[in-house]
Amino acid sequence: MLQKTQIILFVFFFVAATAKSMSDSEPSTEAKVFIVHTEQPEDQEPEEYHIKILASVLGSEDAAKEALIYSYKYAASGFSAKLTPEQVSELSKKPGVLQIVPSKTLHLDGMERI
Repeated sequence: MLQKTQIILFVFFFVAATAKSMSDSEPSTEAKVFIVHTEQPEDQEPEEYHIKILASVLGSEDAAKEALIYSYKYAASGFSAKLTPEQVSELSKKPGVLQIVPSKTLHLDGMERI
């Protein structure tokens, strides 16, 4: 299990370290997938914490659950969600949010892309 945790942590931080900043991308109002790195929640389950943070920006728990794609809870705390640039800006100001980066699919050289 430790290897799986190390791989997840490596991928999470590799994507965060290699992603371009929001200012380098074209302005858009379209929702895209972002990875939101948060502090570890102390008094609640990670997914509940992630939904609560999202709901504070999206207006309801239902909207947060709909936008949430995945909740990271083992190697790091965070989640991926479909957000507009305005929502990213508002979310980045919330306590407990450490970093937000665009999700990016990376391919290994020499691998066939499907």
